[in-house]
Amino acid sequence: MRNPPVSSHPYPVNLDLSGRSVLVVGAGAVAARKVQGLIAAGARVTVVAPEAVSELAEASANGAIRWQQRTYRRGEVASYRLAVAATGDPDVNGQVHWDAEAAGVWLNAADDPDRCSFTLPAVVRRGDLQVAVSTNGRSPAVAAWLRRSLEESIGPEHATLLALAAEVREDLRAERGTTETPDWQFALDEDLLDLIRSDDVDGARLRLRRALGLPGVPDFEEAAS
Repeated sequence: MRNPPVSSHPYPVNLDLSGRSVLVVGAGAVAARKVQGLIAAGARVTVVAPEAVSELAEASANGAIRWQQRTYRRGEVASYRLAVAATGDPDVNGQVHWDAEAAGVWLNAADDPDRCSFTLPAVVRRGDLQVAVSTNGRSPAVAAWLRRSLEESIGPEHATLLALAAEVREDLRAERGTTETPDWQFALDEDLLDLIRSDDVDGARLRLRRALGLPGVPDFEEAAS
């Protein structure tokens, strides 16, 4: 089996890993960071490694993950939906890679983009809002630097804006049977964010509804008048 070519235009997705089985081969500091993200995503994580850093040993002891204290067994990746190879041993990571390709399992190989069928972006999170920065595995350091830059400009007001837009979107669907309208590009602007920053969420809601051609909120409009 040959390595598939690394795409210059990867397809970005958000995976729902809730309750799904994920294998992490390796249990060092890099693996621990990967496991932390997988647990946060709701995955059922199994770690395979003879030894583990204290963070992963503790996670195993409290039941957050399952740790199998041994070396990787050829072909076992086939039992999982997703896998991460983070052993620092090219031979072991290479075996996991070939097994994953044979089984059709998506694999992230730490610091080895040629053996990745998916890479992990740097992410800024504000509630349900996620802004991801990817370099296609070429420079995680650049992705992390850009994420830090974005963290300074994306604040909690953006999470509030997202919640407000989701609420009004459902009203738009009920009113018109669809949420698709070019009015969105004019409805979302800095003035809307400024209302939220000043804690005037009701004013922001009314402004957004009017921009989308929806009737105002009766109780609020009466109070405003």
